[in-house]
Amino acid sequence: MKNIEGKSAVEILEWALSTYGGRFAIATSFQKSGMVVLDLAARTGRPFRVFTLDTGRLPEETFSMAEIVRRRYGVTVEMVSPDPAEVEAMVKQHGPDLFLGSVECRQFCCEIRKVRPLARKLGELDAWATGLRRDQAETRAAVPKAAIMDGRVKISPLADWTLGDVEQYIRAHDVPLHPLYAQGYRSIGCAPCTRPVKPGEDERAGRWWWEEDAHKECGIHFAPDGSVARTGS
Repeated sequence: MKNIEGKSAVEILEWALSTYGGRFAIATSFQKSGMVVLDLAARTGRPFRVFTLDTGRLPEETFSMAEIVRRRYGVTVEMVSPDPAEVEAMVKQHGPDLFLGSVECRQFCCEIRKVRPLARKLGELDAWATGLRRDQAETRAAVPKAAIMDGRVKISPLADWTLGDVEQYIRAHDVPLHPLYAQGYRSIGCAPCTRPVKPGEDERAGRWWWEEDAHKECGIHFAPDGSVARTGS
């Protein structure tokens, strides 16, 4: 990890793939940045793993992206699901749409459907990559390109890219786009918790838009107070 901040995205992925092999995987929800990370990994010529969190509330278009990735890159996306018993208990106590009730209820839903499944998946890995960028939100402004967290390496090879950089790469390399972008979405998560953004709104304004809290995070990368989440602990 020496001098990792000065490395390019593809150099970082080359290093991760050569160092960790099958104990490294890319986490993606098939948004623009995540798809660029996938495309860059494919260009290394090395085999790589990809996984996504199937929360049980994803839009159908997200599942179509998993098939597009398989056809385009020859990689079968590993679907990571929440514990059925935990989901059943949550829904029984709070109802299926508890996230509308309060910020705390929404965070609990994210905990069951995303944070805990991710923690279990990371138990298989020594390193993982995300599509986080520093320009996405205030909470992400200090994202490092690589950091050791809970005994494993978390890599954000596009940390210093801008949205413009990402979109330019997508155009140059014909990277597949999630269909919901064509409908005005700029950040895509669970179907009931994501909407298209309005003109002038920032990239993540469509996530949990009914909340006034400034930290639009699910708990995977950052805690509710904006601090780094200890996912996998």
